Amino acid sequence: MAGVITASEPSWIGPFAGLSPRQFGKLITTLRRAGVDPARKGRPWSLALEDRVLLVVAYWRTNLTLRQLAPLFGISKSAADRIIDHLGPALALQPRKRFRKGTVLIVDGTLVPTRDHTIAEQSKNYRYSTNHQVVIDADTRQVVDVGRPVPGNRNDCRAWELSGAKDAVRKATVIADGGYRGTGLVIPHRREKGQAELPAWKEEHNASHRKVRARVEHAFARMKGWKILLDCRLKGDGVHQAMLGIARLHNLALTYPAG
Repeated sequence: MAGVITASEPSWIGPFAGLSPRQFGKLITTLRRAGVDPARKGRPWSLALEDRVLLVVAYWRTNLTLRQLAPLFGISKSAADRIIDHLGPALALQPRKRFRKGTVLIVDGTLVPTRDHTIAEQSKNYRYSTNHQVVIDADTRQVVDVGRPVPGNRNDCRAWELSGAKDAVRKATVIADGGYRGTGLVIPHRREKGQAELPAWKEEHNASHRKVRARVEHAFARMKGWKILLDCRLKGDGVHQAMLGIARLHNLALTYPAG
């Protein structure tokens, strides 16, 4: 059965991948160079690499069920499931291991509603969620690391340590909001006990801090354009792989602007 959606038709790439054809082409080239599509023994894949990648990112982008999505590519549900299991990890963002001198990072946590209750807990939004610590470069606004998911009832201060994000940033300067007290990160000034208001210089510093910190919220807003992060049905490591893959797509869009 022939599929409806194919990467050979550029008009499908934008709506289902959230990337321009040029950006999508850069991703395919990088994956081929990384050896993601070696010759297989036995039965070959039913789709070309371009269409398999488009299927995976379309799954993240639309959050359609595999029963809904697979026929659009002309394959079975089980074949689509195998493709996602195989390519999902290959699309994952690789955490940055070195930071140039003077690099400033920003961290914040975001909740992803997750149906797998073995890794999720009821959070402040009353839904079962996972907490993901996302670290971005304040200058480039690219994601440099996404911590492993922790139950959504963990506050950001605790999730910062449990997720591995703290270890990943090494000794780089990291700024965060007031929820990270006691972590050693650069957070806003707070009024001391009995202090009616902050000195003017501290208020000015907080205003500058908020302006820079907003960049991580902008990153969240763009990443949440992939609807799987609004209601994730994936189990186990699936939600983590989706976050890492979407972070990589987010970086790709920043590195190669559409146009």
